[in-house]
Amino acid sequence: MKQRPIRVLQLGSPAGLYGAERWILALVRHLDPAKVESVVGVIKDDPGKADPPLIREAAALGFQTVTINAPGRINLSAVRRLRQYIFANKIDILHTHWYKTDMIGFLAVMGTRCKIISTPHGWSKEAGFALKCYEMMDRMIFPWLDAVVPLSPELYAGLEKKFFVKKKLTFIQNGVDITEIQACKNVHPQLIQWKEQGFFILGYIGQLIHRKGLDVLFNALSMLDKNLPWKLALVGDGPLRPFLETLAKDLEISENIMFFGFQGHRLEFLNGFDVFVLPSRLEGIPRCLMEALAAQKPVICSDIPGSAELIKDKKTGYIFKSEDSKHLLQKIVSVSTHHPEAKKMASTGKQKVCNKYSAGRMALAYERLYTQVL
Repeated sequence: MKQRPIRVLQLGSPAGLYGAERWILALVRHLDPAKVESVVGVIKDDPGKADPPLIREAAALGFQTVTINAPGRINLSAVRRLRQYIFANKIDILHTHWYKTDMIGFLAVMGTRCKIISTPHGWSKEAGFALKCYEMMDRMIFPWLDAVVPLSPELYAGLEKKFFVKKKLTFIQNGVDITEIQACKNVHPQLIQWKEQGFFILGYIGQLIHRKGLDVLFNALSMLDKNLPWKLALVGDGPLRPFLETLAKDLEISENIMFFGFQGHRLEFLNGFDVFVLPSRLEGIPRCLMEALAAQKPVICSDIPGSAELIKDKKTGYIFKSEDSKHLLQKIVSVSTHHPEAKKMASTGKQKVCNKYSAGRMALAYERLYTQVL
C-alpha cells in the first residue's frame, strides 16, 4: 500500500510578507508534494484586519491554508482551535516560526501523535520587557519540542550552550527561492523613470524597525557629495516609519527618499536598484540579502555575524562597521564610482548563493528531517 505524504502545517505570523513569511513560502514551493503535503496557517490576533498576507500568497500558489482567529497577544482559545484542526486534518508535523506559534503549538500538540518542530528566525536585540519575557519562555520550551532548527550558525551556537536544548538541535542551511527571482524581469516604473533621469538608486526591502539600522543609512546619505544625484527606495513598512520620515526632513534629504510601503511585487524594485543596502544591527542570515545576491545586485551591509556569513568584503559585496555612518558613506561612494568592481562582486555573490543557499537544497534537508522525527 502506497504511503501517503507527510502532512505538515507551517504556522507563521499574520504580519506582512517579510523574511520569515517569504522563507515559509520558499520552503513549501520546493518540498516534494509526493513526500510532503503542506498547509500554511497563521494565528490571527486582530479580527479587524484583512486576511494575512502569508495566507493570501500561499493560497495564490495553490496551497491549503488555515487562519485561526484568536484576538489578543496570547489567547488560549487558539490552543483549542489549533488542536481541533490538527485532529480533523490528520496533521503529522506542526512546524512553527515565531515565539507565539511555538508556545501555542507546543500546548496544542500535547497528548497527540503530532510532532512539533520550531525554526527560530532570530531574537529581538532591543526588545521591551514583555517581549523579552515571551522570547525567554519560548526558549524554555525548546527541550520539549521534537526538533529545533535555528536559521543561522550564530543562533545555533547560542542555543547549543543550553544543555537540555542541544540534543534537539539540527542545523539546516538557510535558502532562497532562486527560481522566483530569475523569473521576474520587470522593473517598477518609478525606478525606470529615476534611471532615465540619471539617478544612482539605493534600495532597501524589509521592515521599518530599529534593528534594521536605517537611521545609520540616512545619516550616511546626508553626507553624500551634492554632485552625485541619488534616490533611496524603501520597500516595506513598520512602526519606525514616522520617525524616519521626520529624520529625513531634519537631515534635508527627504526629497531624495521615497517610502513605497509594503509591495507585493518587491522583486520589481530589486531589479531596479543600483545597490542594495542592509545596515542592520542584528540579523540571522537575512533573506533580503540572499535575494539581492541572487538577483546579481551589488550589496552593502553591516559587519554583523548574519550578514558576514554571506558577504566577504570586496569579494561578494561591501561591509561597513555597524553603526558607523561615515564608513557606510565610503562604501556607497565606492559602489557609485567603481562600477566594474561592484558588478564583478555581484556576479561572485550570485554564484555563492546559487551553489550554497538555494531553497531546493534547503527543502531536501527538511524532507529528511520530517521523516526522521516521525
